[in-house]
Amino acid sequence: MTGATTAQTLEVCKTCAITSVQAAITQAKAFDTIVVKKGTYKEHNLNFDKPLTIIGKDQPVIDGELKGEIITITSDNVTIDGLMIKNVGTSYTADYAAIRVKRSKNFTIQNVVLEKLFFGIYIERSSDGKILNNKIIGDAVEEYNSGNGIQLWYSKNVQIENNIVQHVRDGIYLEFSDFCTIKNNLSSLNVRYGLHFMFSNDDVYEGNEFSNNGAGVAVMFSKRIKMYNNLFKDNWGTASYGMLLKEINDAEIIGNTFHDNTIGINIEGSNRIIYKHNNFRNNGWAIKVRGACYTNTFTENNFLYNSFDIAYNSNVNDNTFDRNYWSSYTGYDLNKNGIGDIPYRPVKLFSYIVNRTPETIILLRSMFIDIIDFSEKVSPVFTPDDLLDNNPLMKKATW
Repeated sequence: MTGATTAQTLEVCKTCAITSVQAAITQAKAFDTIVVKKGTYKEHNLNFDKPLTIIGKDQPVIDGELKGEIITITSDNVTIDGLMIKNVGTSYTADYAAIRVKRSKNFTIQNVVLEKLFFGIYIERSSDGKILNNKIIGDAVEEYNSGNGIQLWYSKNVQIENNIVQHVRDGIYLEFSDFCTIKNNLSSLNVRYGLHFMFSNDDVYEGNEFSNNGAGVAVMFSKRIKMYNNLFKDNWGTASYGMLLKEINDAEIIGNTFHDNTIGINIEGSNRIIYKHNNFRNNGWAIKVRGACYTNTFTENNFLYNSFDIAYNSNVNDNTFDRNYWSSYTGYDLNKNGIGDIPYRPVKLFSYIVNRTPETIILLRSMFIDIIDFSEKVSPVFTPDDLLDNNPLMKKATW
């Protein structure tokens, strides 16, 4: 018989034969289940070095008393379910976490509440795991003395779903982590980024909300990323945006909503990206292109009441804009086919001026600006003369 078929259940409580989580881990055999009953257990440095399932009943509290890391998983096939973990120690060399997974496979962390933490859930060199339905609430105020909510480093095939992450440095952070799914999470009120990832390929981000974060979301140095149906909102500040794309290639950005951000998407050095079925509403800039962006397509997006729809820092364009809806389009549709009869030029001369002299933003609503934008539309000199939507939609795109 295998260890899994002979597994037993051990109970932990103040009046049980086993009164501490550490004692239960020590006594347990591989594939046993540890049930921790309601109460507060002042423990840290708990090492799950064998396949185990630990289940909290009525949300027992494991209090690390600020002494260091609380739970470390070093075995395959470990499940953590239903615990409240708080008071992680702070260290600027060790990156203490409430739960750390090291070189493990087939792990599950679910229904866990983490509070008063440095790092929340830290996954390193691990794979084939699930991080589900957790609530991670930090008390970060500044970047230098705070950690991230969920961090993946050199990991793959990790599913991160239905988590709430707030008041940490970066809500969700990935580095060198491929084939991961980040779905239906709320990442808000974080000091720096709601989502931050670098050097990570073939990942999917779907149905998440990133709101009220310091700088928004940063996606850097990665390939073949799919970003579907996310909400980026209320990311305001002089260096803030809904999403930053830097050195991103062959990605899909489809069905997302960007509203009330300083910049909807800030793009630099990113190529062959499909932007489709996105809504850009009430942003300062819907899209700001900073250069070296080639062969991107913008199709059937809605640009609604942004101060500037597109900003370019070059008069050369290699990107395609087609069949988008522009709320500031003033053309006509004589044949009633739903497509404007004259092309729309989304880059205004004033956005070019503001890019170079930010102080001129104070003139935004003046008649002088209307005049120079009209003159540039008639005879483009500073803006890309071939950046046109030749088929602007007369009504909002629906899908």
